[in-house]
Amino acid sequence: MASTPLADLTVTSGEDKLSLYQWNTRVARHYFCSICGIYTHHRRRKAPNEFAYNVACIEGIDLDSLGDIPMTDSIGMSVEPPN
Repeated sequence: MASTPLADLTVTSGEDKLSLYQWNTRVARHYFCSICGIYTHHRRRKAPNEFAYNVACIEGIDLDSLGDIPMTDSIGMSVEPPN
C-alpha cells in the first residue's frame, strides 16, 4: 500500500467494476473489484485528504524493483483459517 493526495489518484480503467464498502462513520471509503474482490484503494478516515492504494494493482509495476518492503498476500490477515 502507498499513499497519495486525493487529486493525484486516477483510476484509468475498470472504475465501473469498483464496489464501495463503508462502515461506522462512513468517512473512509474502501474500494474493491466487484469481479475478483481485490482491494484497490481507499480514502482514509484519519487522513481524508489522502488515498491509500494497492501498488500491486498498477499495471506494469514490478514489485521486486521496489526493494525490501513489507508485503502480504492478505490471506495471512484473515481471522479464518485458509481452506
